[in-house]
Amino acid sequence: MNEKLKDEAADLLFRAVMSLESVDECYDFFEDLCTIAEIKSMAQRLHVAVMLRQGKTYTEICQKTGVSTATISRVNRALEYGADGYKLALSRLDAQSSAAPCDPPASS
Repeated sequence: MNEKLKDEAADLLFRAVMSLESVDECYDFFEDLCTIAEIKSMAQRLHVAVMLRQGKTYTEICQKTGVSTATISRVNRALEYGADGYKLALSRLDAQSSAAPCDPPASS
């Protein structure tokens, strides 16, 4: 965990997120907390992480999502050298969805 990130305000934020009980509650909370662009950006980075984990190339990811190679590289660096947050979340999503692997919908 990055000690520069950890403080009481961040703890409160993460406890608030963990208290939410449905996707609809998350939509409501994040709509109040973030701009639409911020939410889309976070969702896009998670989508990139899924695609990298599936072995997609940077070119394939760029074409499907429209994200820059810099964003893909940043996500890849987090997957390879980060705190393993993406790996943990994606493996739990996979476990929750045992019928189908974590595969986000196509971007519009």
